[in-house]
Order: sequence, then C-alpha cells, then structure tokens
Amino acid sequence: MSDSAGGRPRGLRGIARTWGEVLVRPRRAFANGVTPGDQAPALTFAVAVAAAFTLGWIGSDPAAMPVVVPSSRLLSEAVVFLVVVALAAPVGLHLTAAVATVSVVLASVEFDGGLGLRDRGGVSETVQVVAYASSPMALGGPAIPELRVLCGAYAAVLLFVGFREIHGLGPVRTVAAALPPAALGYGVGYRVVAAARTLLGA
Repeated sequence: MSDSAGGRPRGLRGIARTWGEVLVRPRRAFANGVTPGDQAPALTFAVAVAAAFTLGWIGSDPAAMPVVVPSSRLLSEAVVFLVVVALAAPVGLHLTAAVATVSVVLASVEFDGGLGLRDRGGVSETVQVVAYASSPMALGGPAIPELRVLCGAYAAVLLFVGFREIHGLGPVRTVAAALPPAALGYGVGYRVVAAARTLLGA
C-alpha cells in the first residue's frame, strides 16, 4: 500500500484503494499506511469522504440544503458542496485531530503521575487515523437515519482500531481516547447524533 512518497498511494486510485482496505482490513491499513509526517494524503482522503457524504446528502434531501442563491437551487447546492470541500472538511479534520491528540495524551497518563507517551504515535499519525477512520461516512450521506448511525458507529470502531494500532494503548484507554473525537468528528460533523435523535424520536 505504501510508496516511496509516503504511507499512502496518491491519486483517485490510491484513495479508492485506501478506502476499501480501511473498511475491510483496518488493522493492516493503519499499520502499513500511517507514517510520521505523511498528512497530505490523509487530508485529501478526508476531503474525498466529506465530498461523497455531501453529494449523497444533496441527492437524497436537497430541501435540507441552505439556500445560498435564492434564484437557483442548483447553484446553491454547488456553493454548499464547494464550502464543504474547501473549508469545512479540512477545518473539521484538524479540529477533530486536535481533540484526539489531547484525548490520547490524557488517556496515556499513568496512575503514578507520569505520562506514558514514549511509545505513542505523534500528532501526524493521529491526524491520519482520524481521517482514514472516517471512511464509512462516504456512504452515510443519504438522508437515511439508520444508515448514517451505522456508518458513524463503524467509523468510531475504526478510530478505536487505529488508535490501538498506532498509539499502543490498552482497550480501556483506547476507548477513553477515541470517544471525544468520534463524538465531535463523526457524531456532530457528520450529523450522526442528529440521525440517532431522529431514530429515538420516531
């Protein structure tokens, strides 16, 4: 999976290959594809996932899109899509990764007061795990609450697997580290929490 330029192959084929491997063989994908300092393909991947999610949402529930250009719904949808790809996805990834980094540090604190960070992955690796763990959300765009909740749950599981593989935390500490970024990035960012509330209120 890796190439001479970093941990992940580049281009559309690389994104597709990474997406499939993360979904089917996550431990192998995280172990082989997450490398220090290789954030560029992770950012591209996260943007691609957000783009697929947004297209699915627009296609299934266009009425939910904000009306940016009153005279043209199609143009409004195009503006929303561009904002997601150019702004929301990169900002969301780095905000979620920042929360994840703090969570990993806190989860690594030893009971004797020391920090068990010696064998942990760095910030770059955390960014990559957060990005690649979002893979299921590419399928979660359609306005089907059950599907979106299922995709969000699987994304959270993938984040757990990635943190366990990259940061070497125990199961309990990994759950503690993964829950806050999963809740923010997938629960809020991808509206999984809203979908769950819809199901609970049905």
